[in-house]
Amino acid sequence: MSMKLWHCKDTRSLRPLWTLEELGLDCEIEVLPFPPRFLQKEYLDTNPLGTVPYFQDGKATMTESTGICHYLVEKHPDTSLRIAPDHPDYGSYINWLFHSDATLTFPQTLVLRYGRFESAERRNPQVVEDYRRWYLARLQRLNHHLLDNEFLCGGRFTVADIAVHYALFLGELAGYANEYEEQTFEYLQRLKKRPAFERARAYSHPAQPQPF
Repeated sequence: MSMKLWHCKDTRSLRPLWTLEELGLDCEIEVLPFPPRFLQKEYLDTNPLGTVPYFQDGKATMTESTGICHYLVEKHPDTSLRIAPDHPDYGSYINWLFHSDATLTFPQTLVLRYGRFESAERRNPQVVEDYRRWYLARLQRLNHHLLDNEFLCGGRFTVADIAVHYALFLGELAGYANEYEEQTFEYLQRLKKRPAFERARAYSHPAQPQPF
């Protein structure tokens, strides 16, 4: 069975889609309107969580964007997007992969939920402001690292960059990239120019070209 990825434009499924484009792998892409659990309810028959990404490769099914990126490069270990366990930067590589969601994307989901996605009566400006500040404060490790490094580990572009870059990109979509430190803002803009990123962003649902 060939690989298949369910995707919504500019959501976390952009991470594995970008990885697939960098690797040049054949994969069926199904683009859904966001949020699919409300706008395409039959999707719940495929993924009961109703979230994206959802990825299938034979019997393997996955729902975590960074985990899918890691899976893809481990299945294709000859790629430069991977850091091997015997590499001195392997620990840093794994940490950035987990850091991308646990530390950087998580607070932004609350900003978006209580600032944009909830109904007007359920929106909460205090939650939005608190978690916006939390997210920006959690960029300190990345800000410091990028003062002296072009990429996150191994001296080259890897899926760790894809994972962390998406968090920065989501912040840009939310409207606070102007608060990034100079080196972090430059990193965000530079990686957006990669052809594989541009190809991945081009996937959109005809009824909803931009969900945010």
